Formats: sequence, structure tokens, C-alpha cells
Amino acid sequence: MGYDVIVIGGGPSGLMAAIGAGEQRAKVLLLEKGSKLGRKLAISGGGRCNVTNRLPVDEIVRHIPGNGRFLYSAFSVFNNEDIIRFFERLGVPLKEEDHGRMFPKSDSAQSVVQALVRELGRLGVDVRLASPVADVLYEQGKTVGVTLKSGEAIAARAVVVAVGGKSVPQTGSTGDGYPWAEKAGHTVTELFPTEVPIVSHEPFIKERTLQGLSLRDVALSVLKPNGKPIITHRMDMLFTHFGISGPAALRCSQFVVKALKKAADSAVAMSIDALPDVTQEELFQHFAKLCKEEPKKAMKTIAKTGLPERYAVFLLERAGIDPHASAGTVSHEALRAFVQQCKQFTFHVHGTLPLEKAFVTGGGVSVKEIEPKTMASKCMAGLYFCGEILDIHGYTGGYNITAALVTGRLAGVNAARYALEEKSKTGGPKAQATTD
Repeated sequence: MGYDVIVIGGGPSGLMAAIGAGEQRAKVLLLEKGSKLGRKLAISGGGRCNVTNRLPVDEIVRHIPGNGRFLYSAFSVFNNEDIIRFFERLGVPLKEEDHGRMFPKSDSAQSVVQALVRELGRLGVDVRLASPVADVLYEQGKTVGVTLKSGEAIAARAVVVAVGGKSVPQTGSTGDGYPWAEKAGHTVTELFPTEVPIVSHEPFIKERTLQGLSLRDVALSVLKPNGKPIITHRMDMLFTHFGISGPAALRCSQFVVKALKKAADSAVAMSIDALPDVTQEELFQHFAKLCKEEPKKAMKTIAKTGLPERYAVFLLERAGIDPHASAGTVSHEALRAFVQQCKQFTFHVHGTLPLEKAFVTGGGVSVKEIEPKTMASKCMAGLYFCGEILDIHGYTGGYNITAALVTGRLAGVNAARYALEEKSKTGGPKAQATTD
């Protein structure tokens, strides 16, 4: 008679859903189209696996600009501290690093994946690899199972869709789930790349003047047409052969995508404050003093006291100053122009790399149509969604994975409770549901 619950997708949210359903003593099948489980987990956090983030829940929600508030209900049931306890119980102790990011003490993503797979085995969850799903089946307003691409049909009382979005397609997330959601009556909001490198056609980018240069702890802003910032992120960034990348750029990327939609000339301005801890006037006084004290020194030597040399030379040239000119010959006016560049070097960007190159998919199954405490579909009984297929997206740093693990846990537990309830109605053998 098939299964109580079928979970489609063996990524972070699907593994968590299958474990949650298994704990309820439901008969569970996990279907994964690829040849291994947890591929996205295995590459996350640079292969070390940034499992969650220890910041307070309000902070976590703030770091999930895409519908993070929807998760408040879910966090009231299972939150980041519960994730930490869950992994410790599975024998994967975690350690905290900068900005609250939690990693396994082993520094190995593999240890996380192995612990989850062991737990599936312990709970008796059936796992089938290389089993791509063709369709989710609905009858008379209820979910009744799935068909595989091989043509095989498998019955189930509840189905959890945990197939991911469209980013990092090499891990298997190729957008398979959106049509199944639409067929059940769900709205899929427009998909767009987030946490993605930014593209610029500026001459200095095309000429690769700054390619490979990293700037540490700068304030990077996306600007409105009036020059006021839409958003500012203070982190590291990197100039590349096509534009900018690195943590600050990734965090700004979704704001670039949105601003470009409104931009008249398909370009958006961004600015870099290379020295965010000092005011423009303080910086001017600092450089003026150095020029006065060391009038024979080359401007380049003075400028690089506060900036990486390549960037200092680049900004001096932008301000019309010869980097080799002696400091004593530079006018205050020219020096002010240079300081202005240090505090607000402005350039134009024209897009981002495509969704396939993004770390996270923006858009997805509308959260307005999902029960926030159970992840149940409001459109179709017995259908549950979790992870990145939902229209929830956060910054990198353990926030997306936290959303995936929490929504996965809730989807699995509640899909099992629903299926066992349905089974008892149809007079099937009464399964003993366990409480959390």
C-alpha cells in the first residue's frame, strides 16, 4: 500500500524532513534524483558545512531579507538552538565562528551528511537514489503519491517537496518542483538570482585594472538615482574580470537585481567607502598632515598608508593626481578630490551572473499559501513544501541552511502526523504517532 510519506529531494531540507517523519513512526520513502544524498550540504561553507547560525532569532530573520518574517512561527517550534542540539545528539558537535556561524568541530561537511544518513537508517527510512520524480499525483483535492521518470507510480498519503530552487544546478536543484506546485494551485513568484556576483561594463573592469584585488572591511552601497543608499553592507569584496564579488557584493546583489528592474538606462550606481571608520574631513586632515610632513615623498607612498597600493594608485589617478608626484606639489583641492574617491568611489553595474551561478534562488512557492507552523500547502491536502523551493532567501552565513533545516523538520513531522491521522480514518492499522 505504498508509503505514509514520500520526501522528494535529498538535500538539507529533505534529509531533515525524512528524519522528522521517521521519528513519528511513519513509513517514509526518500527519493533523490542524483547518485548521492546531501550534495549541497557537502559543498556549503567551503566544504566545511556552515550548519546554522547562533545569532538570536530576530537577527536571523533580519539576515533573511526574502520573507524571513514568515519563519517566526516555525522558529517558535524548532529554531537554530534546536538545530545545534539535534546535531550534537547525532554525534556532530559544533563550534561557533565569526558572525555566529556554526561549523562541525571536525571541519568536515561529510561528517554532517554521514550523521544524517545514519539517522535515516536508524529510523528505517527507505532511500532510493537515482530516482527522479516526474510528477506529484493529486486526486479530489488530496495528494496521493508520485510517478517516477521511469514510469513507476508510488502511492503515499503525504508528499514533501524538498527539491531546492534553481541555483547551484550541479547539485541537482534544477527547478523541478515549481510545475508540481502550480498544478496543485500554488503561485510561484518570479525567480531571480541572489547571493550572486555583480557584473559591470565600466572601462576599468573591462581593462581588468583592479582584477583580483581584495578590499577588506569596506562599506559597499547600492545607490538610488538620487545618490542615497538603498542598502550598505560592510564586509570584504573582490574585483573580478567581469565586475565585483566577495561577501559584500553577494549581499548587495539582490538589491542590484531589484534596482535594475526600475532603472531607466539599465545601469545602477554603487559606491565603495574604503575607510568607513573615519569621516571625510578626518581623512583629509590625515593626508594633508602627511603631505606637509613628508613633502618629497611620492603621493603613492602616502596614499597607501590607508589603502592597498593598487587601489590607492587607481583612486589617485581618478582624482587627477600623478601617483609619482611629490606630496608637497599636490593642491588641497586635488587632495580633497582623492579623499572623496576614498570615501565614495562610485561606479555603475549592469547586472549579475545568471541564476545558475547564484548561491541562492530568490522567488519560489508563495509563502502566503503555506501554513507557517506546519509547512502544509493551503491549496492541497497532504502536500508540504520546505527549503529553497519556498519564496524565502537569506544572505550567506548559515541563514539559508537554517531556513532549510527548520522548514524541513516541520514539513516532515507534520506530513507524518497528517498521514497517520488519514490512515486511522480509513481504518488502516493504527500507527502510534509519537509526540516531539
